[in-house]
Amino acid sequence: MAPLIIFLKSNITLESLVIAVSGYLIVFTALVLLFWFFSAVPRLIALGKTKRRVRLGKPPVIVEGEAISGEATAAIAMALHLYMDEIHDKESGVLTIKRISKTYSPWSSKIYAVRNQFNRL
Repeated sequence: MAPLIIFLKSNITLESLVIAVSGYLIVFTALVLLFWFFSAVPRLIALGKTKRRVRLGKPPVIVEGEAISGEATAAIAMALHLYMDEIHDKESGVLTIKRISKTYSPWSSKIYAVRNQFNRL
């Protein structure tokens, strides 16, 4: 009986509890559905390719467990990194800031936006 008394004395109402639980259930259900969808996409693509090959009269190619090893993935990533690094120009990293003589600009002045607003009435 004590937890019920604490629940009744707190700021948590039954409506807020229902909203929170239903929100969690909606998000969890959406995540499960997305997981199932993204897990099924490769199988659907492979099924489409197999049907296309059968329709064209070619034997279906069934490859089980075709995966790229970690070493090959690392080698490809390193090669791409080195290639993309050579494309960019080497810059000095030195910034030159020139000061202009006219530092006032009406675009950054708040006088026109704040003070003259009441004078227009």
